[in-house]
Amino acid sequence: MLTIRLQRTGRVHQPYYRIVVAEKTRHVSKKFKAILGNYNPRTKELIISDKTELDRCIGNNIEMSDTVKSILKKNKHLS
Repeated sequence: MLTIRLQRTGRVHQPYYRIVVAEKTRHVSKKFKAILGNYNPRTKELIISDKTELDRCIGNNIEMSDTVKSILKKNKHLS
């Protein structure tokens, strides 16, 4: 089962996250299917790199983590 979730990158005390599509059972820092965007929690900046892929994933009812869902709603990418 696929899920959309955050993958932490960045340095110590400077978090930066990728929004990725990955298997639910895999570890979050391992293999993933696609990168949909990036999120910087310090500036609350969301960058969607592939809007069509995001729409396709939402249309196929791929499960999202609660955090990703709230970030997308706040940035008006999800109704």
